[in-house]
Amino acid sequence: MAAGPPTVAINVRKVSRTRNRPTPSWQAPGAWLPAATVCESPRRGRAGAAADRRSSPDGRGWCPARRAAPSSRPRVLACEALGLRLGMEEGKMDENEWGYHGEGNKSLVVAHAQQRCVVLRFLKFPPNRKKTSEEIFQHLQNIVDFGKNVMKEFLGESYVHCGEVVQLPLEFVKQLCLKIQSERPESRCDKDLDTLSGYAMCLPNLTRLQTYRFAEHRPILCVEIKPKCGFIPFSSDVTHEMKHKVCRYCMHQHLKVATGKWKQISRYCPLDLYSGNKQRMHFALKSLLQEAQNNLKIFKNGELIYGCKDARSPVADWSELAHHLKPFFFPSNGLASGPHCTRAVIRELVHVITRVLLSGSDKGWAGTLSPELGPQGPRVCEASPFSRSLRCQGKNTPERSGLPKGCLLYKTLQVQMLDLLDIEGLYPLYNRVERYLEEFPEERKTLQIDGPYDEAFYQKLLDLSTEDDGTVAFALTKVQQYRVAMTAKDCSIMIALSPCLQDASSDQRPVIPSSRSRFAFSVSVLDLDLKPYESIPHQYKLDGKIVNYYSKTVRAKDNAVMSTRFKESEDCTLVLHKV
Repeated sequence: MAAGPPTVAINVRKVSRTRNRPTPSWQAPGAWLPAATVCESPRRGRAGAAADRRSSPDGRGWCPARRAAPSSRPRVLACEALGLRLGMEEGKMDENEWGYHGEGNKSLVVAHAQQRCVVLRFLKFPPNRKKTSEEIFQHLQNIVDFGKNVMKEFLGESYVHCGEVVQLPLEFVKQLCLKIQSERPESRCDKDLDTLSGYAMCLPNLTRLQTYRFAEHRPILCVEIKPKCGFIPFSSDVTHEMKHKVCRYCMHQHLKVATGKWKQISRYCPLDLYSGNKQRMHFALKSLLQEAQNNLKIFKNGELIYGCKDARSPVADWSELAHHLKPFFFPSNGLASGPHCTRAVIRELVHVITRVLLSGSDKGWAGTLSPELGPQGPRVCEASPFSRSLRCQGKNTPERSGLPKGCLLYKTLQVQMLDLLDIEGLYPLYNRVERYLEEFPEERKTLQIDGPYDEAFYQKLLDLSTEDDGTVAFALTKVQQYRVAMTAKDCSIMIALSPCLQDASSDQRPVIPSSRSRFAFSVSVLDLDLKPYESIPHQYKLDGKIVNYYSKTVRAKDNAVMSTRFKESEDCTLVLHKV
């Protein structure tokens, strides 16, 4: 196996850790300053979390953990701590060496043109919303801490890549913003890149393999899937009967199409993907490939080759996708072109992705999960086209074969199910916390609503009790669990694949076979920012809007069907012939 590229650390000078002290004038303007915070808290499991809540000095729980005072500036670490090879001189960064990689609602990512194993992630804000440099640094550091202390514990260390907070030259950031502006989708330009603080997150590029140092010339395919919520609410607090039958994603599709977000309703249903049944998983993945929306993207050597930005995007072209994928799955080129070739290539891709999603043994919280969060509620969504098709044939939907406990889908589903009460049961508890904060606003920090997201925060998430004792502590625990669950419902899974070399049989890395080749692979999780506390009222209103619109649509469709049948019965004439 070829050796990986040598790591080149960037020379930086140390920065004082005195709080609120400005950066000294001697600090090089191009220095990268990865940050880290220290937190200590003993782990004692669910029982310990419950005991902490009962025995806290104020009786309310959620006391701040023992934690080193955070610095207003990042401490200095060599970039080789992230395994990055940037090859830059101190104090010099060229915006032309970086290119637009993608963006979401709250952040934008650029990738290094030569060393594509590294990306920079910047926060975005509306033009009229200004934050201080200190606030932006703390926001980014909270993201890092939440990933390290919470999501790594839930999902497993090999799946979560937290990165570091770095400080960049302001002139570089401003020029970079101008350079990439024309590449941004129009629908995302309502928010501006933060060009005032100089802070960003430095992360590994998850479109590349993360399991080993690889040869730069080896082709890499990456599939990004946003699977969404994989269960139907089981809480007794749910008042809309429809929510016990149809999943949130399938209902939301109708509202999104009606408001012009997407052109047509997707046939994808998350419950099919999370079922563990290969037939249902294949159907779900093919549905994503047919109507990707923002739930599926495919990258080749770090470049986006397949995906949908918004409703104005062109219709997906499977033949073009197959052209990109054919060298990966049929390297001997023994397959002719045409529809048969396209279907064969897509089929191979779907089978390989399914095998990867069902693989994995990284230890995490889900491996020792209490049965309280076992599968509950309906396991089949009534709106799933797969289920409807079988019902029309008089067949029952195969419920599930069960996800292996070591696989990432299983762990993600368990974290999603920390939403124990549904938003309908959670919203009154949120109001209880709000009333308390109105009376005691100084307690917001003590309750850890805005951090620190440390080990103490994680421990309290393990209290799965649902019996309301009327305290603020109980309400806050459920609110924090809901925020974490919503984070898991909106995360993305990155599957990187690279064809194995002929001499790679002895390499100690995971390999997945296909019919004509073998792939080294890595699986990672993206978009793990904790959902904001302030978004809960919006989620409550949106939930009602989604359910009401879907119920109205279904009723209108049912009435139309009944009306047609009744009209047909009126027009029917019975004619008797003499025999």
